[in-house]
Amino acid sequence: MSIIQQHSNATIGDNWRTINIDALDPESSQNFDTSTLHPPLPEASEADVRALNGQVRQLLRGGDPEGALRGCLENPVYNGSELAKDAHLQTVIEVLQSIKASEMTPMLQRIYDSHSGSELVDVLMKYLYKGMAGGSASSGGGGKTPIRNLTPQATGFSQIGGRPGGSSESTGAGMSVLLSWHEKVVDVAGLGAIQRCMTDWRKV
Repeated sequence: MSIIQQHSNATIGDNWRTINIDALDPESSQNFDTSTLHPPLPEASEADVRALNGQVRQLLRGGDPEGALRGCLENPVYNGSELAKDAHLQTVIEVLQSIKASEMTPMLQRIYDSHSGSELVDVLMKYLYKGMAGGSASSGGGGKTPIRNLTPQATGFSQIGGRPGGSSESTGAGMSVLLSWHEKVVDVAGLGAIQRCMTDWRKV
């Protein structure tokens, strides 16, 4: 056997290990677009989000925090620009910080027991994690949108903090509120809410 034949046989013997078998399988995911497995999500423009957030704040000013929270959770921004998603996140956080601590569990229980309540609570969990991620990124110099400077008051409501140098303090206060809501959500919906939030392909 010549050197050329020996080299050719060795090459053939080695190359079979690099063959992508999945590419030859007609039922493999490589042969179709896996994105078609997910139903299309309605796109939310920044104008749509601004209009929705205006309605939510109107409910909040009218003394209906539960209606405001439901409005946020029933219309999550899954398919939109980062600006639209961040704007809706800030509205969700504003609503959460306006609700008294004593009202959190009863309100969550009413929402959870209502029609599609489990889905709404799961959406809330997504926004809680997104808000906490934004707060930690802002304190560490990251590029995510920080939690707004909303400082909890003794009445249980909140106001926009305007004290110089109070950004770090109010960000910590906002994080504390999100952690409190996280605890209440787990109490009402169980650990399954965390699992569903982590595995859901729809991201807020």
